[in-house]
Amino acid sequence: MENKSSKPNPSNLEPTCTGGFFSKIFKGDKVIWSVFIALTIISLIEVFSSTSTLVYRQQNHWGPILRHATFLLGGVGVILFIHNVPYRYFSSLILVLIGSVVLLLLTPLLGETINGADRWIRIMGISIQPSEIAKISLMGTIAFLLSRQNSKNEEILFKWMIGLMIVVSLIIAKDNLSTALLLFLVCYILMFIGNVKFKRLAKVALLGVVAAVLAVLLLKAIPTQWTQDGMLKRFGTWQSRLDEFGSSDIEDEESYYQVTDKNYQVAHSKIAIANGGVFGKFPGNSKERDFLPQAYSDFIYSIILEEMGLLGGTVVLILYIIILMRAGKIARKTDKLFPKYLILGSALMLAMQAFVNMAVAVNLIPVTGQPLPLISRGGTSTLITCAYFGIILSADRFGKCKKKTEVTPIVNIELMNIEAFEKKDDEAEQEQNPFAKSVINEEYAPEIEFDIIQA
Repeated sequence: MENKSSKPNPSNLEPTCTGGFFSKIFKGDKVIWSVFIALTIISLIEVFSSTSTLVYRQQNHWGPILRHATFLLGGVGVILFIHNVPYRYFSSLILVLIGSVVLLLLTPLLGETINGADRWIRIMGISIQPSEIAKISLMGTIAFLLSRQNSKNEEILFKWMIGLMIVVSLIIAKDNLSTALLLFLVCYILMFIGNVKFKRLAKVALLGVVAAVLAVLLLKAIPTQWTQDGMLKRFGTWQSRLDEFGSSDIEDEESYYQVTDKNYQVAHSKIAIANGGVFGKFPGNSKERDFLPQAYSDFIYSIILEEMGLLGGTVVLILYIIILMRAGKIARKTDKLFPKYLILGSALMLAMQAFVNMAVAVNLIPVTGQPLPLISRGGTSTLITCAYFGIILSADRFGKCKKKTEVTPIVNIELMNIEAFEKKDDEAEQEQNPFAKSVINEEYAPEIEFDIIQA
């Protein structure tokens, strides 16, 4: 009989997360990596094309794009670091949430005012946007609490989740209302996915609708002169955006096409979309980039539609839809609840922020100031966006590696079958020769002794 080795043959095992040079570095789902690379390429092209106003102001042709490329490269480093961290360590995001809340409270006192909003704080010469840090940390905290809920503690955990969502959103809302609403909505959807009782979620939704109606009525009632300066200055921005979006009293065709201070951004965004047509004017040929104040950030999707046309804009939209769909597929393959909710929360944050930016560009909703994730020019927002990608890839990587190592028991079972076959051969040989030395396992010893006694 052939000598069978008890060690499994490595050639029979399925390959784990190893391979070539790039496979060792860029681990995780290949579709997510492909979407990330595609969005990065589009970002470099469109930011380089749309920063003409910054180039004119700085007198440096390469300065804006080099800054953006540096942040994208740093974002790649963030992804490579995070996707090598097991997802169980993301439960510490609750500590990051505490730190981000402290920064949010300090921002009005120590922060920088840009475009009439205190959203940035400078630490050691680096400008940081605390609201972006609060977004990812609150989402991670809600995902952790959802993974720990059961029939005994669901009520107290629900109160904690709603309390954290309200407190953090209210702190952010003063200077960044759109971010606060987006964050609350994503966490609310995550709670719906996490099987929180529908009755409780319905009560929260009803209270939210009532609060929104009261807020709109309050903005309409506040006199304009009260919002010129002081603590209510930000209210004036919200009033103008509501008036601009809800204005329908157009007297004639001439007034409809007239560009004023109130509709300046939306009007030039519409012009950019109209100039693009189906195939666009090709990158570098945009005209509205010189007129849109935030062509490289809030309204970069309008520049994409102008330079790449309806076809290019649809491709960008599909890329974000792929993120959402692929994340759902990855989440289904994950057994544990915490990484499942982390994946879904990250994908929801990326996709919904992208949809809001696109809706603003085509004038479906009022101007919000939300950048297009990964494509718009940014600093903290770019790094945090890459962190979302890293979280998704981390859960996918470790989940897949764990499942692939489950091939080993199959090999052990095969070896056990081989040993059992050898034992049967020995038993047959002993039956033919009763005086042969027994090689049967000790578990058969009682049967042998019984035969001897009967003899």
